Amino acid sequence: MQKKSIYSLGSLALLLVLFVAINMLSGSLLRGLRFDLTENQLFTLSDGTRNVLASLQEPVTLYFYFSQASSRDIPQVRSYAKRVDELLQEIENHAAGKLTVRRVDPAPFSEEEDQAAALGLQAAPVGAAGESLYLGIAGSNSLDDMQVMPFLQPSKEKFLEYDLAKMISTLGNPERKKLGLLSTLSMQPGWDPATQGMRPAWVIYEQLDQLFDIEQIDAKTGELPQDLDVLMLVHPRNLDSNLLYGVEQFVLGGGRLIAFLDPVAESDQGDPNDPMARMQAGSSSGLGSLLAAWGVGYDPARAVGDVQYGVGNAGTRHIGILSVPAAGMNESDIVSADLEVVNFSSTGWFEPIEGAGTRFDALVQSSENAASMDASRLRFLSNPATLLEGFNPSGDRFALAVRVAGPAAASIEAPEGYADRHLAESVVAGINVLLFADTDVLTDRMWVQRQPFFGQDIVSAFADNGTLAVNAVDNMLGNRDLISIRTRANSARPFTRVDELRVAAEQTYRATEEGLQQELEETERRLSDLQAAKGEGELTIISDEQQQEIQRFMDRRLEIRRELRQVQHDLQSDIDRLGTRLKLINIGLVPLAVLVFALIYGLRRRRRQDRAHTRPGPDQALQEVSGL
Repeated sequence: MQKKSIYSLGSLALLLVLFVAINMLSGSLLRGLRFDLTENQLFTLSDGTRNVLASLQEPVTLYFYFSQASSRDIPQVRSYAKRVDELLQEIENHAAGKLTVRRVDPAPFSEEEDQAAALGLQAAPVGAAGESLYLGIAGSNSLDDMQVMPFLQPSKEKFLEYDLAKMISTLGNPERKKLGLLSTLSMQPGWDPATQGMRPAWVIYEQLDQLFDIEQIDAKTGELPQDLDVLMLVHPRNLDSNLLYGVEQFVLGGGRLIAFLDPVAESDQGDPNDPMARMQAGSSSGLGSLLAAWGVGYDPARAVGDVQYGVGNAGTRHIGILSVPAAGMNESDIVSADLEVVNFSSTGWFEPIEGAGTRFDALVQSSENAASMDASRLRFLSNPATLLEGFNPSGDRFALAVRVAGPAAASIEAPEGYADRHLAESVVAGINVLLFADTDVLTDRMWVQRQPFFGQDIVSAFADNGTLAVNAVDNMLGNRDLISIRTRANSARPFTRVDELRVAAEQTYRATEEGLQQELEETERRLSDLQAAKGEGELTIISDEQQQEIQRFMDRRLEIRRELRQVQHDLQSDIDRLGTRLKLINIGLVPLAVLVFALIYGLRRRRRQDRAHTRPGPDQALQEVSGL
């Protein structure tokens, strides 16, 4: 018995030594090894980020500023800062020495705090003492170029990896591509005569300006710049014939074109100082003969209405403003893949021309509950409900954004002096054009909200319009890496079961509410009939029958209100019961299952040991056989 005790103690000591040794070896030999078991691989760098890191031409240094002391009472911020720090560490590990991360704690009244303010990082006051909280990143390269993320918002965690990759790519590859922008709409910042104040730039313009070298093209000029990497047209109306010819020749020569057309450009409000110009607000745009030559049909006088994708509910649905979900996106094209929702307003559509030699691929489509309508109905619209009058869905899906590629021929003859360099047809590779039938898709109101935040505007996106537009430019430039990062899934995991319960309850609530409204209208009609049946001199007298009718309605209204409250109560009860079940599973069932497994395993192990001890040895077995 004593030997067994000594043996057991020795075994425990040996196991302890092995445990410590394994931990020490794993800490040094297996450093960085981990398993990402999250559904969307949130803690694993995307292939796009790794490609960006592998293609760095300049060394990059990132400075992560985070106020440790000021955030001590804000666990949400500290948790997000940890997430940022882990991502930065992962990026540094995969950068092969081309990227360095430095962590800075800008304590109050310190030199580090002065540096953070000088770099343009935003300080948020926290606590009663008014301490400053910094949570931002500044980046630099060997050419002293600077990029700053002033304040990292936890609500934008979905875009964290993309924002970092974009900053790293910009600093590591300083030479930016040239984007030619021809727009007849006021996308740039400037003076607004209507408000007598400064007009901010469209958010999409600001994003493009950060990523590319934008060269503005005057719509009245007759030529395009010669060194454009990609050309973007926004509402190209009334273009000079020579300029239109230049656009066609640019495309036939292998130039990449992105065009935003519109049957009703709502952002075109005309000149506020010219009454006649204001009457032409909501103008249309097209590309003349170019689209037909590329095998694309487009009618600038027609727009798309959609009952299914129209915004609002059944009573106030606006079928002219479409909120297209993922089901309407082309998942096989990198430009539109993985987008969640894109909003369009008074949009047109494209269709392939039969017999065309080009390939026509829809990127964004309406639902099957859509139909075309006269675009003039959307101008100066006062009541969206009138659009439903006489509206009959066609059962077809309308292409709101398309990619056109393949061989094409010129549709415009060469002006005088251009005959020697005129292209009658596309080069061997063919044309590559992205077409959008709406310009309002780019406007801020369709996808972002601006909110003041300590003297600066914070932009929050509620749709993927900007992502779609930047994807288009990146794709035309061949930059697939940033696109793949930009469209990564959100780390937020919705409680789908709770959402289903809430939707079902809302439907019941809405049905009950509609029933109440119908009863109210019927009662009012009944009261009017009773009043009309009385004599002219008795109009102000309420009869017993009317009083009874009123009392019945009041009683019924109270009853239905009780039903509405019960629906709300049942909804919360269902959610509470679901929460209780989840708590029981997490707190009780899982540990219980582990305990049961441990007990079963222990009993089976004990039985094997008992059988091993009671099994006769060789000498004893031989004696039993010989009868000794």
